Amino acid sequence: MLRVSCKKFLGLGVQQQQPNSLKPFQSLVRFYHERVVDHYDNPRNVGSFDKNDPTVGTGLVGAPACGDVMKLQIKVDDSATEWVKGKQMEEVLTIRNTEIAKHLSLPPVKLHCSMLAEDAIKAAVKDYEAKRAKTVTSDSATPAEKTAQA
Repeated sequence: MLRVSCKKFLGLGVQQQQPNSLKPFQSLVRFYHERVVDHYDNPRNVGSFDKNDPTVGTGLVGAPACGDVMKLQIKVDDSATEWVKGKQMEEVLTIRNTEIAKHLSLPPVKLHCSMLAEDAIKAAVKDYEAKRAKTVTSDSATPAEKTAQA
């Protein structure tokens, strides 16, 4: 329902019942760069991982009061998202909102979206590293310590 409403608002995939004289106005309805529209029309790397999985990092950032919220999860293996896929952790942490905004040709009023993406990436990596440290600590415990923890 939300996708249909947004498509109608953006003028995407909706058959217009307007006379030909109004066609120039249809191009004004598209506020977003074609890359943004492509990601909207063809979602990829979507879904959720188990947040308790030690190979998953979850970042939840934004301001729920105004509706600007982003949840990003990383699974440290071969199935990651486009800009993160195949990169080392150090490289992932160097991704900046300015790169994201430039790649998607975001207008100035939408730069906060790229900031959310950068923050979500960092939060997901931090969550993953915290889980990894916890797993390494419990794996290095002696059998007696493991029994005591159980």
